Amino acid sequence: MITAVVDEFYDRIMADEQVADYFDDGDMQKQRAHQAQFISSVTGGPVKYSGGEMKTIHADMGITPSDFQAIATHFDGALVEFDVNEDDRQAVLEEIASSQEAIVTAAD
Repeated sequence: MITAVVDEFYDRIMADEQVADYFDDGDMQKQRAHQAQFISSVTGGPVKYSGGEMKTIHADMGITPSDFQAIATHFDGALVEFDVNEDDRQAVLEEIASSQEAIVTAAD
């Protein structure tokens, strides 16, 4: 189910003009794999997240608070779409929120 959630999440992202450009030049297969690891990790495993350090990865992206919120909203929407239980949704959203300071590098 994690792969389906990740696919739904990126479908939503790529359809959103506000944030789609952040992913235009990336390796989406690799990005989707990292996101699946992340979700698995914050919902209790068994997969551990092995992606890079959040601040380093996002340093030059110029992500604004409103862009961050849009992406988090898409994540939540994808989780809801697949009836992810409330506790797991909240765990993922709390982990995302805890990363905001490292990810947001620009003002609105």
